[in-house]
Amino acid sequence: MTIKLKTTTALAALVIGIALGGAAEAQEGDFNLDALIEAARAEPPITVYAVTGKIVRTAEAFTAAYGVEATGKKVNEADQIDLMIREYQAGNIVGDLSVAADVGSIMAQLIPEGIVTSWLPPDLAGNIPEGQQDPLVVVSDPHVWAYSTEAYDSCPVDNIWALTEPEWHGKVAMLDPLVKPNYADWFNQLETHHDDAMAEAYEAHFGKAIDRSEESATQQWVRMYGENAPLLGDSTSVAEAVGAVGQEEPFFGIMSTAKFRSNESGETALGICGGMQPFAGWLYPGLAVMATGTDSPNAAKLFVHYLLSEEGIAPMSVDGKVSSNSAVPANPEEVSGVADYMDELMVYDTATAAEDFDKRQDWQDFWRIHYSR
Repeated sequence: MTIKLKTTTALAALVIGIALGGAAEAQEGDFNLDALIEAARAEPPITVYAVTGKIVRTAEAFTAAYGVEATGKKVNEADQIDLMIREYQAGNIVGDLSVAADVGSIMAQLIPEGIVTSWLPPDLAGNIPEGQQDPLVVVSDPHVWAYSTEAYDSCPVDNIWALTEPEWHGKVAMLDPLVKPNYADWFNQLETHHDDAMAEAYEAHFGKAIDRSEESATQQWVRMYGENAPLLGDSTSVAEAVGAVGQEEPFFGIMSTAKFRSNESGETALGICGGMQPFAGWLYPGLAVMATGTDSPNAAKLFVHYLLSEEGIAPMSVDGKVSSNSAVPANPEEVSGVADYMDELMVYDTATAAEDFDKRQDWQDFWRIHYSR
């Protein structure tokens, strides 16, 4: 593990960074991108953790664009959290910036404990929705209900409650909420913010009102859905179960739009299930948070600024990930066409992410009890 050493130049750059306004209180008129670039160039190289391997190419492009050395490392959500905590405790920061880690853990552990901080570029604040500014969401990952366009002329499901019916017993594929806790967090988001919508979808499907006196509509859906024996797997096996060409009876399922890229090679024929009640999927936010003890705060901020540009997010947006910067258009090379379904996706509310974390084990236990293999 390499220990970065502060230099006189780096300390001077830190002073410049403070003058620029390191927190959200900096005003747009005070921000100077050229000054930030100059300060970043005087600092040690940075390392950026992200859940996607695309971060390697992104870091290389960043270095070429600004002359500020950056290295990207693919690290999964849970390991990012673990690394940021251990590095903070050891006083040896390796990961200067974390991108798209476990939102619940960040909100419940890292930010309250002062392990990381969030920075909103003042010159871009007007383009970032208020609910995605603190902490800063740089990109959202759409998880969509999907079907085989080879087997069906249109989506065979129009309501989430249909997935609790015998017709779909053992025929729906998804990631395991016990392995991918963001799916347990999704359950809590549905209950916290959209339980009425779940109840309305129930009535639309079954033709009668749902009784929520003992369990929320979301709890009842999770229980009935789990009892209907969905197939649990990793992202690749889920995409193959749903969209692999040549299947006589393909699965239905939910997955990241990143898996639609195999449509281009002809391996899969995946389509988004538009019009599904109450949502065609959901958006999982990718936060960008800086290690509090980084020796290169200005370089980390500059990388955040770069990620919010069309060029900086392009390696991720080609997989359907959506920039929080409203000025960045959909990637024309993206395969799934998710840009046409954005109004049908549940937006994850980071304001209650700490509550998602607190209730995560409860939802996982609830799933464990009711899931039927």
